[in-house]
Amino acid sequence: MMWVLALSVRVLARLMADKVKLDAVDRQILHDLQDDGRMTNVDLAKRAGISAPPCLRRVRVLEEAGVIRGYHADIDPDALGYSVLVFAFVGLTSQAEADLQDFEKLVSSWSQVRECHMLMGETDFLLKIVAHDWDDFQKFLTSHLTPAKNVSHVKTALAIRSAKQLTGVPVITD
Repeated sequence: MMWVLALSVRVLARLMADKVKLDAVDRQILHDLQDDGRMTNVDLAKRAGISAPPCLRRVRVLEEAGVIRGYHADIDPDALGYSVLVFAFVGLTSQAEADLQDFEKLVSSWSQVRECHMLMGETDFLLKIVAHDWDDFQKFLTSHLTPAKNVSHVKTALAIRSAKQLTGVPVITD
């Protein structure tokens, strides 16, 4: 019986991966998990208006289909000494696909870079960088980012304060 359940979850996940069709219950589950990823399955099921076993199956299908990509803790940067937040606008000398991928691979190896977005327009990439202090950021900038292969220019902007920081995306529930 358990292998039938596992098989059905995998089959449903593959179907969802091809074309994800979310109903109102799926959207409620996503909304609630995005707000509180530590919510118990029982509480999640109650909020979604279904019983716990089908709720758990739905969550597993959403995970296997890649709709739910993971769970994480929201850590206060200051608690770990990261008091500087900088956005770096990076221009590359070449925008050939191989060069773009090489830069993305390099950036993924730098723990100080928390986000990397390829942009259309004057700037090729926007990086969100954290540092302990100005000296720490300058060391990262001069020893990693500006000398990196294919980087032609870097412009930076210091975040003075952050008024809104939400993870995920808006989930419209009925």
